[in-house]
Amino acid sequence: MTDPGFRRGVRIAVDLGEVRIGVAACDADGVLAFPVSTVRAGPDEIDALLAVVREYEPIEVLVGLPRSLAGGEGPAVVRVRERAERLAGAVGVPVRLVDERLSTVTAAQRLRAAGRSAKQQRGMIDAVAAVAILEHALALERGLGAPPGELVSAPGVD
Repeated sequence: MTDPGFRRGVRIAVDLGEVRIGVAACDADGVLAFPVSTVRAGPDEIDALLAVVREYEPIEVLVGLPRSLAGGEGPAVVRVRERAERLAGAVGVPVRLVDERLSTVTAAQRLRAAGRSAKQQRGMIDAVAAVAILEHALALERGLGAPPGELVSAPGVD
């Protein structure tokens, strides 16, 4: 049974960290979200993320927006918005910003529950945080009957 207003198609979620970028994907029905990889943040990040987009052919890319617990926007949000705009200009599919409050906390709890130590978590926590972002976005879309988050415009595109 399909949800009215839920768009069928693979989605990619990214958790844009300063050192590592977590990447997750879901199946076309939005039932199962899973970690894909971790990409090194830096000058080659867009190329690495573009390779993932080409492999999975998503209908959109969801980028976690690191608002404060009170919902405010600090310097981290400004940096993520800039990086999301560059990503939007490269990937050829819509890019949306989705609230990611507590996604890393959720990821750490899941990894701890799976028996992973803090040291073992380091290499995978970003990808698991991207899973949490994706699950949140899928739940929002099902609840709202509309795409979640804020659409990002690529530089030079209205």
